[in-house]
Amino acid sequence: MKRTPFSRWPCSVARTVDILGDWWTPLVLREAFYGVARFDDFAKSLGIGRNVLTQRLNRLVEEGLLERVPYQERPVRHEYHLTEKGRDFFPVLTAMMRWGDKWMADDSGPPILMRHTTCGHAAHAEVVCSECHEPLGHDNVLPELGPGFPERLRERAEALPRFAGNTGGQSASRSGGRSGGGS
Repeated sequence: MKRTPFSRWPCSVARTVDILGDWWTPLVLREAFYGVARFDDFAKSLGIGRNVLTQRLNRLVEEGLLERVPYQERPVRHEYHLTEKGRDFFPVLTAMMRWGDKWMADDSGPPILMRHTTCGHAAHAEVVCSECHEPLGHDNVLPELGPGFPERLRERAEALPRFAGNTGGQSASRSGGRSGGGS
């Protein structure tokens, strides 16, 4: 079956899934956040096949989340370092970890804790509003069309009801005035 590319979809979730949509890629990034940098160390820590790891590392370099830095000349060998774009993925991984800790951990608790070095506490991810710092949830946000939403799609009547403020409040009529769709 041929894979559908999402890189040109007008949706940030779809575009992100286009890069990270297999199960190995987020795990490679997780290991990079844990300090793994060398190919053999990624392979050993993940138990991943060399061909699959090569593909994932190349894709992450191509997409600008990792950079290849030589550490040996003969033979040439590289380490993989997180770029700014890659480091910006950290909150996504910690949000996934928080969800997994809540819904997938066994009775003994989370397998890994994140210690916040600033205050010294074990911490977890929380998605908050950038303005008021209150938690964001599906029940207190409304998706709106942004400046990057293609003009050609604004004309499609079936696309608009999912978004607030675009079709005379159709979105607000769903879910008690709230809508969780969009990205």
